[in-house]
Amino acid sequence: MNYFEIFLMSFSALRENKLRTLLTMLAIVVGVFAIIASVTAVNVLDTYFNNTLNVMGGSVLTVAKYPNIRVGNSDEYRNRKNITFDDYEALTERARLARTISPWKTFNWTEILFEDKKTEPNMKVRGSNEYFLNNNSYEIEEGRNFLPDDIQYARKVAIIGEDIRKVLFKNVNSVGKTIQIDGQTYSVIAILKAKGTTLGQTMDDLIVIPYTTGIQVYGGGDRDILIQVSAPNMTLIPETMDELIGLMRTIRKVEPDKKNDFEINSNNSLKGVFENFTSYLYIFGFVVGGIALLGAGIGVMNIMLVSVTERTKEIGIRKAIGATKSAITRQFLTEAVFICQIGGFIGLIVGVLVGNILAIVMESQIVFPWGAAVGGIIGLTFVGLLFGVFPAIKAARLDPIESLRYE
Repeated sequence: MNYFEIFLMSFSALRENKLRTLLTMLAIVVGVFAIIASVTAVNVLDTYFNNTLNVMGGSVLTVAKYPNIRVGNSDEYRNRKNITFDDYEALTERARLARTISPWKTFNWTEILFEDKKTEPNMKVRGSNEYFLNNNSYEIEEGRNFLPDDIQYARKVAIIGEDIRKVLFKNVNSVGKTIQIDGQTYSVIAILKAKGTTLGQTMDDLIVIPYTTGIQVYGGGDRDILIQVSAPNMTLIPETMDELIGLMRTIRKVEPDKKNDFEINSNNSLKGVFENFTSYLYIFGFVVGGIALLGAGIGVMNIMLVSVTERTKEIGIRKAIGATKSAITRQFLTEAVFICQIGGFIGLIVGVLVGNILAIVMESQIVFPWGAAVGGIIGLTFVGLLFGVFPAIKAARLDPIESLRYE
């Protein structure tokens, strides 16, 4: 008997016991669903996080008063001196490895006016220099970037995000127009390409002005700021970080026996925290799914044992007309594997669909966990063989004479 005939017989036997087959498949579906849904959701988070990291260039380091992730008592950080524009300017003069350095300060959240139109009063007015766009992966849609003279002479020029353009300049060329911000007049020199949302927050509701202009208008040169430093390339990030630490300790006069009173944050540090978090999610999904699959495998074995008992006379007839032990064994193993594969396929599809609901909610990229899918198919074949082998051997060892007498 060839494998195709064995497959047809197995399929026919399963079809004759639809309810029992469906209930057995359901246990497989639940186990596979738990694994695939969790893996898909984590892959969505991973894709979303990596896309979010592109908000800053891959080789960008940030000097800040606070760490990205705060654990425990935060008084230690609050009591630190602010990172100021003076620190930024001193660092710019002394740094050698850094490719670009830019300050970053949100001076105000306010409304932007143009003629008779105005935005919501939550637009971010940020002060920086000509390297801000590159360090934060913004691109200019139209117009020009800041010039060094714009920064040096504190000119009232502005680069606006897409959210502002849509409200104030829907059908008008905005470059060269004048806008009002907190009673001050600025000339629009560029529009930024839209970046969309990150963690549910729009990235296009900002207006960037020279930081020197921001200090003149809003005061407070000693405000706490961020300093973004772009390393020459990814391989030189450690050396750039070491240089930053040494220079910032000198600039801020940190004594040799004291800890740093600032933080150097990088994408790698955030990625490490995120990978630790997702590893727990993976483990949870595999443990829950593994337990479910173990129960499902035991269920498959029980169902197959019941099937052997119910089909004892059929097995006797097949042996009487020449069926070998190996043919009987292959048939029952095929039935067990077939149940596992069909249940696994259903669980895979449902798990991918449910896992990608997170992608839709977060407006992220749809993912398909190919590794988990292939591993699941192989694993379910193993489950079918492992838990189907005992019923198959039992069926193959039945005595044909006794089987024919079975009622």
